[in-house]
Amino acid sequence: MQYMLLIYGDQSQRGSMSEEEMGQIFQAYGAYTQELQTSGAMVAGDALQPIETATTVRVRNDETLTTDGPFAETKEQLGGYYLVDVSSLDEALEWAAKIPGARHGSVEVRPVMIFEEDGS
Repeated sequence: MQYMLLIYGDQSQRGSMSEEEMGQIFQAYGAYTQELQTSGAMVAGDALQPIETATTVRVRNDETLTTDGPFAETKEQLGGYYLVDVSSLDEALEWAAKIPGARHGSVEVRPVMIFEEDGS
């Protein structure tokens, strides 16, 4: 099964981190990504640009409305993701717990819906 590991954190804290702290975080993510790739469980993963670059799209009464910024004001913002292919939810949760961002933010684990080619 495939699971999305959605990484949430408070992006406002980045400005208060030293260069050394940021380097340690990047190093931890590099090691985690390498471990995930070596295991064969990694399908994809990326970091996202800061929330200031987001645009939210809504369609209401056939009118497209766009708003600068994220969908909602929250303490934690979506900062990146990993898509993993593992045998169980328990295994996905184990990988989620190893994500460096889980130490100061949160990781949401969600199964991916797989559709057959005929649309079912």
